[in-house]
Amino acid sequence: MNTVVLFVPQQEAWVVERMGRFHRILEPGLNFLIPILDRVKYVQSLKEIVIDVPEQSAVSLDNVTLQIDGVLYLRILDPFKASYGVEDPEYAVTQLAQTTMRSELGKLTLDKVFRERESLNANMVHSINQASDDWGIRCLRYEIKDIHVPPRVKESMQMQVEAERKKRATVLESEGTREAAINVAEGRKQAQILASEGQKAEQINKAAGEANAVLAKAEAKAKAIRLLSEALTRQNGNAAASLTVAEQYVSAFSNLAKESNTILLPSNTGDISSMVTQAMAIYGSLSKTKSTAESVTAETEPILEGSTVSETETGHK
Repeated sequence: MNTVVLFVPQQEAWVVERMGRFHRILEPGLNFLIPILDRVKYVQSLKEIVIDVPEQSAVSLDNVTLQIDGVLYLRILDPFKASYGVEDPEYAVTQLAQTTMRSELGKLTLDKVFRERESLNANMVHSINQASDDWGIRCLRYEIKDIHVPPRVKESMQMQVEAERKKRATVLESEGTREAAINVAEGRKQAQILASEGQKAEQINKAAGEANAVLAKAEAKAKAIRLLSEALTRQNGNAAASLTVAEQYVSAFSNLAKESNTILLPSNTGDISSMVTQAMAIYGSLSKTKSTAESVTAETEPILEGSTVSETETGHK
């Protein structure tokens, strides 16, 4: 009512008409009007308004009927357009939100409706703002509350989810089996490699030990032969050699009697002295042959040296 003095609350816009024509918009605070001529025609709230969009049916791209509802958040930016651009701004925006939702759902399949709810809400806000700009209304956001699907479709979705879970479980189990087989094969491979390396090292060590043993035996035998040769050159060396041959002769016959039932014996087995004499004769002949060879070599060397000198002198002459 026009009471001359008016107090406009904060976040409200009062549209004043003078003689039936738009005059001005009253700002919050103290305002004065002319009685009879001025009249407050519309009162618009500048706060954010929450509108519950009723549940409606929509058909998705894959021909599934859905029951969907939502919540719309909007604000009046231009009180003049909101007053004279549309008869009922809230009803107009609600109807626009419903028609836009049906249009947007028709572009998506059922699976994408659940996965892309944020994208769907953003498209809704953009579409509503394009149409409501002439009404002085700004849509801030749109949120989908509930999406209801038919019972049969819901059962099919549940079966699909179970199949996907079984598939993932089978894939994970097969991957685990494969990883286990790979680990077992790798373990066997490493075990075989380590075993072969161990055998290789063992053979190398065994060969090195055998080689060292052969060298040690050879060195010991060479040392024994050297000591024996030195002993034979001393006084009574032949007597010592005869005693050694006699001992080996007796030991050989005793070993033959222990190891085999069949024994081949010489005709004079009881004559040990003849066997020792024969062995010493062989040793003496070998020693004499060696001494003769050494003397011939010693006599030949001066002759060869003399012939070499004569040839050299002839060349000088």
